[in-house]
Amino acid sequence: MPSIGINGLDCYYERYGTGPPLLNISGSGGDLRRAKPDRSPLNKHFDVVHYDQRGLGRTSIPAGPYSMDGYADDAAALIAAMGWPSAHVVGTSFGGMVALNLAIRHGEVIDRLVLNCTSPGGPLPSFPLHELDKLDSEAAIEVKLGLLDSRWNPGATEPIPGLGPFYDLMIERMRATPESEAARGSMLQLLARADHDVSTGLGRVAAPTLVCAGEYDDQAPLQNSIALVDGIPDARLRVFQGGHLFMIQDRSAFATMIDFLQGDASFELGDQGLGTAGADS
Repeated sequence: MPSIGINGLDCYYERYGTGPPLLNISGSGGDLRRAKPDRSPLNKHFDVVHYDQRGLGRTSIPAGPYSMDGYADDAAALIAAMGWPSAHVVGTSFGGMVALNLAIRHGEVIDRLVLNCTSPGGPLPSFPLHELDKLDSEAAIEVKLGLLDSRWNPGATEPIPGLGPFYDLMIERMRATPESEAARGSMLQLLARADHDVSTGLGRVAAPTLVCAGEYDDQAPLQNSIALVDGIPDARLRVFQGGHLFMIQDRSAFATMIDFLQGDASFELGDQGLGTAGADS
């Protein structure tokens, strides 16, 4: 798969599927070598670009500091580099923060917007992940697991409901020691994340927006998603059975996103959708 030059970066991306264009923006530490982008359900319905953001994966790791504005400008530049006048945008966790900044700085490039398990910042931030660097590795892993799902119980047969074998894989990845340059890029991303605050700019998000949240998410709590819906003029909320990884835990999540992106009439302005979706729906 190719790389492309944008904003002084050698940006690695992978492109799958056919249909309306869609930019998928991943979360903290996102690396396409682990994310399996070829398996994304979005690829069956859209022309999807997945990419490693600055400092991550196979994209350049320039000197810092990085900023949320810079991440948003990278996303806008990548959309333009694909030859797309505009695209749907799906942002997850940190990617949702980038997508929010993109919508405020470059709103004309977004057709429809999906924000997954993310936060406006300011008075309602996501958990400050950069502070976990102060803990030893095993203590940091325990905190992360509890943040991912408030039901986490290490003594249970299924410590986080709905994750299945992905739970063990996730622990293995958390315990892996990154090489020094990758660790530097990841920390620069987390420090940019710490300054994320669009709380006073949500009214400038013009795209029709779907905000998706996990009922048991303690990293980006449900109240943060409710604040996004309250602040964005054309937004609606769906709550799923799961935590920060609800897209794995609740099989209805991707179907809901796809329906919204395809313009399903059931998503009407002012339809808040506060009910929780069923894991088996």
